[in-house]
Amino acid sequence: MDVKEVLRLADDLIFTKTGKHLDDLEQAILRGTVQGEKYSKIAEENHCTHGHVKDVASQLWNILSQELGEDVRKSNFRATLERLQFSNVLNFTKDIVQIGSVNVCGDTPQSSEVAQNPEAKVSKRKSPQEKTRKIYRDLSDAPDISSFYGCTEELTILEKWIVCQRCRLVTLLGISGIGKTTLAVKLVEQIKDKFEYVIWRSLRTSPPPETIQRNLLQFFYNQEETELPVSRDEQLSQLKLYLQKYRCLVILDDLQMIFTSGQLAGYYKPGYEDYGLLFKLIGELSHHSCFILIGWEAPIEIIPLTGENTPIRSLHLNGLGIAASKILTEKGLVKNEKWEDLINTYRGNPLWLKSVATMIRDLFNGRVSDYIKYDSLFLGNDLLAILNQQYQRLSELEKTLISLLARETESLTTTKLLEETKLSPSELFNGIQSLVRRSLIEKQEQDNQTLFTLAPIIREYIQQIAGL
Repeated sequence: MDVKEVLRLADDLIFTKTGKHLDDLEQAILRGTVQGEKYSKIAEENHCTHGHVKDVASQLWNILSQELGEDVRKSNFRATLERLQFSNVLNFTKDIVQIGSVNVCGDTPQSSEVAQNPEAKVSKRKSPQEKTRKIYRDLSDAPDISSFYGCTEELTILEKWIVCQRCRLVTLLGISGIGKTTLAVKLVEQIKDKFEYVIWRSLRTSPPPETIQRNLLQFFYNQEETELPVSRDEQLSQLKLYLQKYRCLVILDDLQMIFTSGQLAGYYKPGYEDYGLLFKLIGELSHHSCFILIGWEAPIEIIPLTGENTPIRSLHLNGLGIAASKILTEKGLVKNEKWEDLINTYRGNPLWLKSVATMIRDLFNGRVSDYIKYDSLFLGNDLLAILNQQYQRLSELEKTLISLLARETESLTTTKLLEETKLSPSELFNGIQSLVRRSLIEKQEQDNQTLFTLAPIIREYIQQIAGL
């Protein structure tokens, strides 16, 4: 058997068991196995970690072992398929085994029963259609998104992480209004068929961790009419089993609502610490499901585990850039050369732009140039309410630092900030890092120095509330 034949047969076997074909990484693992490559080389060629390749390979060997009824490993994979091609284990000589559209018996003659009745099912094996698992979805908490602006590159990145590289946990972060939830809805539309279970839950009402854990299990269990375990430890064990047994996609939106106010970013409310244990478990446990966490800031315990070569990734959304022009068009603004200035000033934030564009349409008949000549930034009541929520979450250290930056017209280095605040380096670094994680301050590189400043909208807001 050459490599193509091995891959074709393996793909048919996997499809018969799971109802899904091999993805790119799975094909690479099997191809590399046939060619005698080590997992480390396969990982390097596919831009993922050695551990991730081992996890995916382990799942493949388990599925093939179950389907073939004997132990399949990396060391015997090719030999097993070649031997079984001519053995009775797959009924190659006694029965015709149809897997998908491929007759894995090659030129084996048909039995008289099949010859006389093509519809007859001689094989004891179920067809892919019979064995394909059902897909269960609960997207009742997902918002109805009518418009999607730009973010095609981000969409591609997320799909690659989740579908191809099998990341276990992905955080989608950014300031309010930047389009995180919209992007996630679009993503789920594209990848939902890759999963057997898909559930979206909002944390806007700050549900305790045990409530979410129980709710997820109820969703899984209701499909099998199984009684829910009573104890939280048993529930967690069952949740782990589902994530390992099935391909599940879990989206948790409004993550910031489980974090406390008055502290640095990413710390939980009292009594909500078990969320951290759950997220850490999801990231470290070997499974082929994925959690997407959407919010203003990341859980503190997940940040050190995030990286390009780990199954935990983070995507920080920035503004739309010129793609935001579509928003201004939809709002009925008169197009001119000032559009780019408006988009840059409001940092391409869809929510911010919708707010100011509505005002320009109502007061200036859509003429951006008439508004810009006032040399003043508009903060509508809707925008002020959102910025108030984010400001109230800040620690006193963060409020001190952001107020200092709002008073300055130039970007500041950490050295200058230390001189101005009299803080210790540790205090300053923690405060600045937290504000960056909240997307409330911007970093710039100039002459091999890192400078910090505020977006014009944030500066205007801080100056207004502080009377600067």
